[in-house]
Amino acid sequence: MTSLFVVSTMTFSGKTAVVAGLMQHLRQDGYTVGYLKPVSVTPHVAGRRLADTDARFIKQTFELAAPLNKIVPVELTASAVEKAWRDKTDLTARVKTVFDELSAGTDILIVEGGGNLGEGSMFGLSAPEIATLLDLQTLVVSRYTHRLIGDDILKARHILGERLVGAVVNAVPSRERDLFSNTVVPILEDHGVPILGLLPRQRLLTAATVRELADGINGKILACEEHSDALVENLSVGAMGVDHALTHFRRKPNKAVITGGDRSDIHLAALETSTCCLILTGNLYPSPQIITRAEEKGVPIILSNQSTLETVETINQFFGRTRFHEAKKLEQFQEILEANFDFGRLYQALGIGS
Repeated sequence: MTSLFVVSTMTFSGKTAVVAGLMQHLRQDGYTVGYLKPVSVTPHVAGRRLADTDARFIKQTFELAAPLNKIVPVELTASAVEKAWRDKTDLTARVKTVFDELSAGTDILIVEGGGNLGEGSMFGLSAPEIATLLDLQTLVVSRYTHRLIGDDILKARHILGERLVGAVVNAVPSRERDLFSNTVVPILEDHGVPILGLLPRQRLLTAATVRELADGINGKILACEEHSDALVENLSVGAMGVDHALTHFRRKPNKAVITGGDRSDIHLAALETSTCCLILTGNLYPSPQIITRAEEKGVPIILSNQSTLETVETINQFFGRTRFHEAKKLEQFQEILEANFDFGRLYQALGIGS
């Protein structure tokens, strides 16, 4: 049995996307692939219990037989943390036991790390500690945020040592790719970090669902809730005059339009273009005409009790940092990974054949 630990230098790096892409490719190559996420610090309510949303997505997508409480053996909720401190529970033993169980019957076990390399440190379950505990070779995923992102990768190399078999840089802007590839990558390679992939930025992969937008602003969906899984790729603020609204809205496909609830003229203009949802601010309900037209177009309406400025500021805090939990995103990411990731080099590092 072979295993690979996929970690990240920061949250929302695209780690779960890379895990899913690797599992898909390995399955296509004929391998039996298992999955483990040793520690979760952000479980959410799913059905009648707490569950890690990333792990639940992987389990459902790949139809894994193992129950979620085995796939995620340690969930660090407030009560669980208090109990572990009080009882001096050895959480590492639980992780090791589940790792051994899930390894049985698989060719390759993909292990997903936390939001950063230090997560879980108080319980001996940080990324380097898990790598040592389970004897894991490690792949680090880093999201491109600036040209000095190589510093984060070299820090990971320093922390993980010889266990690091490579790095993936995700969401690289097209204008930066050549410079990064020709200048930064050789430096990282010289420092012993194989760069296995430079994945280009794609707008769809940073899109949020209508439901995520509604939840993010604590808004209420007034119409077409059945379309709340639509992916919003762009944001547009309807603060202009109606004469310019149509021209402005036509420039941005698959968008959410944020505007005052009393701007019926802007609502109608938005509904004539590629709009995924209307976000109406000021806790002002739209007219019946707008609701009827939105239902005809299949466009959800979200009511926000904040002002337009406050709503925009709230959405900007999380837009582009949403979870990778849609089949449409997985399909596009798989295409990106297949075209930009060196699977042969990874297979060689893991000692497996293609």
